[in-house]
Amino acid sequence: MRTFLSLIIFCCCYIFSFAQDYTISGYMRDASTGEELLYATVYVAETGEGATTNLYGFYSITLPEGDYTLQYSYIGLETSEIKFSLSENVSKDVELNSAATNLQEVIVKATQEDENINSTEISVVELSMKDAKLIPVLMGEQDVLKTIQLLPGVSSNSEGSSGFFVRGGDADQNLILLDEAPVYNASHLLGFFSVFNSDALKDVKLYKGGIPAEYGGRASSVMDIRMKNGNMKEWGVSGGIGLISSRLTAEGPIKKDKGSIIVSGRRTYADILARPFLEDSDDLKLYFYDLNLKANYKISDKDRIYLSGYLGKDVFNNENFGFDWGNTTATLRWNHLFTDKLFSNTTFIYSDYDYGFNVDFSGNGVNLDAGIFDYNFKQDFNWYINPNNTLKFGIQGIYHRLKPNDFTFTDEATTENGITTQEQKALEGGIYIANEQKVNDRLSLNYGLRLSSFSNVGEYTEKVYNETDDIITSTSYASGEIYNTYIGLEPRINATYILDEKSSIKASYNRTNQYLHLLSNSNAGTPTDLWIASSPLVQPQIADQIALGYFKNFKDNTYEFSVEGYYKNLQNQVDFEDGGTSINNSDIESDLVFGKGRAYGLEFYLKKKKGDFTGWLSYTLAKSERQFDDINDGTWFSARQDRTHDISLVGMYQISPRLNLSASFVYYTGDAVTLPVGKYFVDGALVNLYGERNAERIPDYHRLDFGMTYILKDTDRYYSDLNFSIYNVYNRKNTYSLTFDLDEAGNTQATRLALFGVVPSVSWNFNF
Repeated sequence: MRTFLSLIIFCCCYIFSFAQDYTISGYMRDASTGEELLYATVYVAETGEGATTNLYGFYSITLPEGDYTLQYSYIGLETSEIKFSLSENVSKDVELNSAATNLQEVIVKATQEDENINSTEISVVELSMKDAKLIPVLMGEQDVLKTIQLLPGVSSNSEGSSGFFVRGGDADQNLILLDEAPVYNASHLLGFFSVFNSDALKDVKLYKGGIPAEYGGRASSVMDIRMKNGNMKEWGVSGGIGLISSRLTAEGPIKKDKGSIIVSGRRTYADILARPFLEDSDDLKLYFYDLNLKANYKISDKDRIYLSGYLGKDVFNNENFGFDWGNTTATLRWNHLFTDKLFSNTTFIYSDYDYGFNVDFSGNGVNLDAGIFDYNFKQDFNWYINPNNTLKFGIQGIYHRLKPNDFTFTDEATTENGITTQEQKALEGGIYIANEQKVNDRLSLNYGLRLSSFSNVGEYTEKVYNETDDIITSTSYASGEIYNTYIGLEPRINATYILDEKSSIKASYNRTNQYLHLLSNSNAGTPTDLWIASSPLVQPQIADQIALGYFKNFKDNTYEFSVEGYYKNLQNQVDFEDGGTSINNSDIESDLVFGKGRAYGLEFYLKKKKGDFTGWLSYTLAKSERQFDDINDGTWFSARQDRTHDISLVGMYQISPRLNLSASFVYYTGDAVTLPVGKYFVDGALVNLYGERNAERIPDYHRLDFGMTYILKDTDRYYSDLNFSIYNVYNRKNTYSLTFDLDEAGNTQATRLALFGVVPSVSWNFNF
């Protein structure tokens, strides 16, 4: 660690040894909508130097006095070439036109096509929203999370699920941000759909490794999702009608080129469609809805404010039972330019996730109500020191309140009793500094350090348990009293070495600390899952990951290839002991066990980016294991998400300007499961005796999906298309779960549940 700190000090001294001359800075936007362009490229033809825009479309590049030609480019838009005679600082906002428009002063180019070779990013996935809308998925619902699962190192939670695992990590080890607000449950309808309405999204970026220092709080990955700002030029409406849901989006200027607003909504109607086929369905409610809203306004040339929010809810109930859960987020941001080199983003964030269920049979019922909400403040700075160094630094503070897991029981006499876990409160903080540095023409670095902290806050009663889970002592803390604190030092470094114009080698190391943990008794992500905070007993999870990759483009950047290897070491992993549960348990910590984990693998990726036929092939060879002293006699065992082989093949073929075909094939090793090895009876009821944890496998999974998009009309003012898709073309009965019961002869019989056969769907999409 001392060596790492010395390296940072040395590099900082190297940074400030550069002379600072004149700066060109500004924003890059889409000319047709006014949307800021994230990660767009600025290239200086005379020097070969370049820069990229930040998360708000801002760029800054410093050069000596002289004449220069700057090329501004972004994928799918025409590259603009502008000449500057630089003798003073210049503020220049640039708008890029659609590739369909021919302007005399514009050079047609897709983007800096070898960005994957030259950038310091490794283990990063960026999702094209255009591709996400073409790829066939369950029920025809466009879903960014399911599309992400088709990329190397990312695997699905279960059949048809939007939940995902990254490089052998658990589901709760993924930090999912929507306009910087954390989303604690990103799924609808027990995981079959995600909460993200693609019509409202602008950019999706997943960090599997090499995580930048500005992110913290999760052990495996960060998914940063950004909403559209809204069209600043003119008003428009878009949407779609499908078999299971409909959606509608309206966007337009508050004041042209000064501010804009976008409102997007989606609702399913599965309950309405199901009523003709079900008895006593009048009381059935089975739907979810989403509402996205975002507004922004340019106060001055140096100041802009953004306000965005999300509201989503699942309702699944009738007169006897119900599951209800939902997310609410709100983000207020202020962008400010102190100088043409110093960019500031100040953010206030609110996030609320509540969940629960109720069951009522013959006057006897049970109700669960729980949740988690945050108040979050962030202050981030981007300092564009010179073309070879961009410094990022900032602070963050979060107040967590984990609402108690409140179980209430009602008997026939209408008396109530219940079991409630303790409410937990905590303060989480972080401070970071990072620099992206071009050392020379071949070597680039991105290195940084994050210091995180986590403090438990009363009112709380701390309990100490013995080996038989009996309470030995308890200590009570007053409201507002800080009774426990953790400090974590998290170094991060990425390195890129250019071998030649079309290939490079990249390496990374990062350490992350995770202070919140999800306890689950299922694989699907249900309302009985429980978030808990680190405490004197439950220590923070710590993940150390190293990665090494080779990246190559060939055939004039038509094909992109990469292979990455990684190793991840996990400390302080949390799980239930055998027989432990979060249901009806007021002392959950007494049922927890703590251990360690490891995950390692190879990821292969081949992508065709140009031509009528495009697509990719991804293959992951991986292993993920856990070890707990109190499970399997302390021996290592496969994690639930351990999959040796995971293959995805995606193809998209544009037959004509109006017709596009797509298909995807998925294959992966069957999930690890714990199976019964014997049985016994208690009061006449069958009780299974289970063997070693995750020692067996369900059958391997594979599926073929097909999609077709036909454009009905495409003019300057109106667009519409029909999208047809078939999920699971050859009707593979993939195993979702196994249950064990007695047959008529008294033998244990395994019953396999397969959720989906062939599922056709159709949707109509429009934009005007």
